[in-house]
Amino acid sequence: MTAFSTINPATETKLAGYDLMSPDAAFDKIQKCHAAFLDWRQKSHTERAPYLRDIAKVLRSKADEYANLMTEETGKLLRDGKTEVELCAQIFEYTAEHGPDMLADEERQHGADGKQGFVAYCPIGVIYSIQPWNFPVYQPTRVLASNLMAGNGVILKHASICTGSGLMLRDICLEAGLPEGLFDVLIIDHDTSDAVIEHKLIRGVTMTGSDGGGRHIGQVAAKNLKKTVLELGSNDAYLVLEDADIELAVKTCVQGRLFNNGETCVSAKRFVVTEAVYDDFIGAFVEQMRAIELGDPKDEDTQLGPLSSEEQFDTICEQVAESVKGGAEILCGGEAPDRTGQYYPATVLVNCLPGTPAHDDEIFGPVAAVIKAKDDEDAMRIANDSRYGLGGGIFTRDEEKARKLARDHFDTGMVRINSFGAADPNMPFGGVKDSGFGREHGGFGMKEFVNVKAIYMP
Repeated sequence: MTAFSTINPATETKLAGYDLMSPDAAFDKIQKCHAAFLDWRQKSHTERAPYLRDIAKVLRSKADEYANLMTEETGKLLRDGKTEVELCAQIFEYTAEHGPDMLADEERQHGADGKQGFVAYCPIGVIYSIQPWNFPVYQPTRVLASNLMAGNGVILKHASICTGSGLMLRDICLEAGLPEGLFDVLIIDHDTSDAVIEHKLIRGVTMTGSDGGGRHIGQVAAKNLKKTVLELGSNDAYLVLEDADIELAVKTCVQGRLFNNGETCVSAKRFVVTEAVYDDFIGAFVEQMRAIELGDPKDEDTQLGPLSSEEQFDTICEQVAESVKGGAEILCGGEAPDRTGQYYPATVLVNCLPGTPAHDDEIFGPVAAVIKAKDDEDAMRIANDSRYGLGGGIFTRDEEKARKLARDHFDTGMVRINSFGAADPNMPFGGVKDSGFGREHGGFGMKEFVNVKAIYMP
């Protein structure tokens, strides 16, 4: 079969080589996963929980090794990789702790005479998980933990550039005692992936990636009557309102734009700043972005590492060039340094107009698009004038106003008030519009791929 290699984006050196699996080899893993599921589904939620806790323990014991691999495969800052592993351990522990109660049978009455019945959350089989490269262990973990607790098996297709990270998660699960085959990894091309979705033993499909990729996968799944959960990225708007704490807003927006080298679906990407505070914000924001140093992602002092691949680097360059062609102005950055590696500097674009990538699309790198709004109402309008709806943020000193805007007006799945963050095990994660549908975390992911079964007692 076709071979490919993983490449370190900081050094441009080859890390490892892999062969693509044949369709028959992939289907064999699905068969084995289904066989393991048939035994796993017989365990109670309480009996499954210790397996998840053991996975968390092994993850923590290998945190340094795993973080180093993720850094070499994707350019992620080493310290961020360690934080990611810890978050994954917490997700497994959260799921083990709360899963049995969240998935417990629910007693209900039915009929005019109040007969007893109950609702059971029953596992359905093998779930196909298609995941991207930007969080090589977190992305598959949030699917794996919830579905193991629900009683399902999981088959992972990871992004090719972090193939080693996907295989390492499988090996960690086996070391922790998870039954062999219950979680496995496919190394396959897109055509074989479509065939996997169509396989009769695949009962659900979850995917994180681009909206274009989500449309294709969703169509293949829908044609085969398979449920999907799709998390498809965004161009999240962070609003700086007229009464915002500018110092806090600037500091947080820099962090929000550059977290994980700017390669995060819930990164702050568009900065919608009201006219009253625009000059104060833009001056300080550009100053702090210009001061960001590129460097070796393994160096503890590095603030910004390389993009994940040459392909990603080329995409960012093209998006910035197209935005400038469409009227945007570069206030800092915008020109890659002459050095080995896929490095791109912290960049600020202003005068970002509709019809350009900076305004309309997701720029998956350290490029900030700043848009001036007339007032608070106009800022909210601009934020919602997007085909995406994953996350967003509001900076204001009036928390009651922020709460109402976030709840009643912001057309996204998640909103941050005077803060930035990526994910929390106790809060739902997901979006609306072209950012997809379905939820993970907070217990919601455990119920995405179950048979919600109504049982009527006499």
